[in-house]
Amino acid sequence: MTTADTDINDAHREKMAKIKAVKDRIYASKTKEKGLLIVHTGTGKGKSTAAFGLVMRTLGHGLKVGVVQFVKGRRETGERQILEKFPDLVTVKVMGEGFTWETQDRERDIAAAKAAWDEAVAMMAAPDLHLLLLDELNIVLRKDYLSIDNVVDGLLAKRADLHVVVTGRNAKPELIEAADLVTEMTLVKHPFRDGVKAQLGIEF
Repeated sequence: MTTADTDINDAHREKMAKIKAVKDRIYASKTKEKGLLIVHTGTGKGKSTAAFGLVMRTLGHGLKVGVVQFVKGRRETGERQILEKFPDLVTVKVMGEGFTWETQDRERDIAAAKAAWDEAVAMMAAPDLHLLLLDELNIVLRKDYLSIDNVVDGLLAKRADLHVVVTGRNAKPELIEAADLVTEMTLVKHPFRDGVKAQLGIEF
């Protein structure tokens, strides 16, 4: 190692030590602990995918999870097949009957959305649940199948230590305002535009 290399390494070490000291002070000041209301929205792919990542992380700690799917229908998905292997830790309710262009029945879609919300409210009352995923709730809210005020009130009334994740594009401003953490997935490129269909292990 040359003298120049030694000088560069020493300068790097000093710089990193200063950064670490700042980071340590910042992290030490973060002392609150609470159940979060998390929203994944935006036009890009990955909203539900990221949410199921949180589900898997929670399961890895041996904690209980609930999943309510508001839109996705009975089609088998890889995530549901995995979650079925943890019956003591996971409750999955597939309440949707597919997208609205598939059902073509507004009243039926509204009834399904209301039934799914009832399941969500029941799960939020469970004392041992650590995380609840409300998959594609934003879609039924956007279509006004559920009252945004009632939903936000219900989410804000959740148990103080319960984490709730809401997915779906076009999250309403009221939900964004109520949330603790909001991530917007931005579409840059998507293979669907080039004629590539939904694929096993990627979309389902």
